[in-house]
Amino acid sequence: MEQENKLVLPLLEKSKAKEKGFALLVDPDKADESYLEKCAILANNAQAKLILIGGSLVFNSLDSVFEKLHKLTDIPLVLFPGSVIQLSSHADAILFLSLISGRNPEFLIGNHVVAAPFIHKHKLETIPTGYLLINGGHTTAVEYISQTQPIPANKPDLAVATALAGQLLGHKLIYMDAGSGAGNPIPAEVIKAVSSTLKVPIIVGGGIRSGKQALDAYRAGADIVVVGNKVEENPGFIDEISQATKQANLELNS
Repeated sequence: MEQENKLVLPLLEKSKAKEKGFALLVDPDKADESYLEKCAILANNAQAKLILIGGSLVFNSLDSVFEKLHKLTDIPLVLFPGSVIQLSSHADAILFLSLISGRNPEFLIGNHVVAAPFIHKHKLETIPTGYLLINGGHTTAVEYISQTQPIPANKPDLAVATALAGQLLGHKLIYMDAGSGAGNPIPAEVIKAVSSTLKVPIIVGGGIRSGKQALDAYRAGADIVVVGNKVEENPGFIDEISQATKQANLELNS
């Protein structure tokens, strides 16, 4: 049965040709009232395209996070699950992630089989997403939890071949991630190599700590840049990202 209320996927599909955007990543384990209110205000003021909710490990209830944020913002709230238990019927959509850079069957198909009945029952908008972990200089939680090796940052051909396989398998998005707390962002040459080969939109996250790094990612071909940790440390950082996004869109449409 075809899923209803497709809110998020059209928003992402048109971004490839017309508009860059950024997503704010919200950590559910820091989700007290003041944190969520701050996140919503920042995202609203900076005109974030998406709010992603999830992490490698989550201890708090996701339902309450979505319920509270829905009262504070109209920005689409999208599950970015780190495991099969990170599901909520209150999400606007879910990035149905296949960790195609790794070879752990649980993150390629196992978790998806377990999650599928819940997603079907609640008619969650599901966005098949090829997830590539790129080496960001540090061992990240994603690498540890998934027990997979990231793609070397100096091997753009491996990233291209992996992302292309994801597109050929039918993934609607490719998410290239250096991981939370990465020492370095994904190199522009890797993003450019993937972007110039693929037709589907590309999300880039991990290790972005300046507006310049975000702009470099946009210029290399990222359609959406994800920020999280740096915004938590410095709320004013989101203004840098917003300005970088506006600059990227000016360049795109000039």
